[in-house]
Amino acid sequence: MSVKEFRAENVRCLEQVRLEPARNNLIFGENASGKTSLLEALFILGRGRSFRRGARNTVIRDQSDSMTVAATLQQRGIEKRIGIGLSRTDSPQIRVDGRDESSAASLAEWMPVQVIDPDVHNLIAEGPSVRRRFLDWGLFHVEPLFLDTWRRYQRAMKQRNAALRLPGGDLQSWDEQLVAEGEKLDLMRASYSGTLAAVLQKVAATLLDGLPAMTYRRGWPEDKTLATALAEAGERDRRHGFSHVGPHRADLAISVEERSAKGRVSRGQQKLLAAALVIAQAVHLKNAVSVDTILLLDDLPAELDATSLDRLLAVIRPLEAQVFMTSLERRDFNLNGPTQVFHVEQGKVRSVL
Repeated sequence: MSVKEFRAENVRCLEQVRLEPARNNLIFGENASGKTSLLEALFILGRGRSFRRGARNTVIRDQSDSMTVAATLQQRGIEKRIGIGLSRTDSPQIRVDGRDESSAASLAEWMPVQVIDPDVHNLIAEGPSVRRRFLDWGLFHVEPLFLDTWRRYQRAMKQRNAALRLPGGDLQSWDEQLVAEGEKLDLMRASYSGTLAAVLQKVAATLLDGLPAMTYRRGWPEDKTLATALAEAGERDRRHGFSHVGPHRADLAISVEERSAKGRVSRGQQKLLAAALVIAQAVHLKNAVSVDTILLLDDLPAELDATSLDRLLAVIRPLEAQVFMTSLERRDFNLNGPTQVFHVEQGKVRSVL
């Protein structure tokens, strides 16, 4: 998948942008000029949310009530038009080929976008929910049954949690649904994470000095069934009003040379390892369903030394991904094929020959 034409209005400092990007795109300009905001707009179009912290209203340009991003996408000769509008008060408005859609999943289906930015280490350093989101994004794109299973599990868990807060609330029917959907979800995640771990090692052989490992933790004891774990946790769940075990507590344990990557390797190593995870996911997506990821690389020359940056680009080149990279200066990143260059200044974007 690639972006053929892109438009954004009122995204942070960007008042109005229209681009016709190439396969490789360099976006350069001073700090606070709007480079990251341009990547953010692309990410919102594929995810329905920003990769930056803060409330949704902070994405909307000052003195504006709403923002929109839209694009024409192309994959193997098929074109698709998608767009999303966010306002300060109303729900997001999502459209695909002129049809209103209710979920950001309809955007993600057509625009698989990943970002490697200065905060990419949070994939390693933060809590399990970040890694679950990463895991499930990959599954969404390669496993057709994943989304419906995930939604049914989420509904069952919410209903079970509601029953836990009611005196004498009946858990049996919700436990049965939670087990049925949870076991399916767990099998999908276990299979996917095992495949991804093997791809990660191949990517890391170029990018990292140490050998990484990734272990899937399903969210309840390995020696118990989910039904047994739920039954044993029942009283504790009632006391606290929520479910303590299940796939909603799953995680990925990531290590380098048998040392936990969370809190026990340097921030620089965490960034490279997290970047390797993102690229491994893109490689797997390409191999599994022949879909190209759109990669957003934000300010990497300032984050990585020259050797690490060269290694990163070396593993990106074979992907045939569409790349959008930001930098303070115009430079040659030696990606496959020609690079379209854009200069950003005070929120205005122009193509540079």
